[in-house]
Amino acid sequence: MATYDLEEQEQLAEMKAWWKQYGNLVTGIVAAAAIGVIAWQGWNWYQRSQAGQASMVYNVLQKAVMEKDLQRAKAASGELLEKFGRTTYAPLGALTAAKAMFDSGDLKTAKLQLTWVVEHGNDELRDLARLRLAAVLLDEKAYDEALKQLDGKTAPGFAVRFAESRGDVLGAQGKKEEARSAYQAALAKLDEADASGKGKNSLQDKQANAPYREMLQQKLDSLGGSK
Repeated sequence: MATYDLEEQEQLAEMKAWWKQYGNLVTGIVAAAAIGVIAWQGWNWYQRSQAGQASMVYNVLQKAVMEKDLQRAKAASGELLEKFGRTTYAPLGALTAAKAMFDSGDLKTAKLQLTWVVEHGNDELRDLARLRLAAVLLDEKAYDEALKQLDGKTAPGFAVRFAESRGDVLGAQGKKEEARSAYQAALAKLDEADASGKGKNSLQDKQANAPYREMLQQKLDSLGGSK
């Protein structure tokens, strides 16, 4: 029994010595971990709070667009971009507002909204915004600026649309040969997309793409024969 008590005393002494040497370090690590957990939980709460508030503002924007209340739509979109720019609702709101402004003839505001998405949106939304911004610039006859938006890499799903839009701009400039090449590229990319499918889905995709293919062919035919 005495031997056991002696062993316990030795272990206790070793533990006290270890704690004296490393106690502050252990306490610091535990405190840092606790702070990290609290900070992570706080950040998640903040993100959820931001998303919830942004969702409500986005709903206001959608309702305003449906009711054609452009001033309220513009104000809601501005609030999304200013206060909730890091949420997914901001670029979606900007795209929604841009379409409403374009339809109403307010091209200046539409361009501002789309430019924000080009600069801050994720890849797919950025490509969509580039396409729509190019359409606005085409409407303004700002052809060179429109072509700049259509330059560079795009997500595969947008390749056909970008080629088509490039053809539209080049055709408006009177550059028929370049426009023809762009439309041909669009048709070729559409063929690639159809060929990449398999089985029943491939057939469905081809059928769904048929009207679009016909429209592209009509645009190509409208340019006349190649010189």
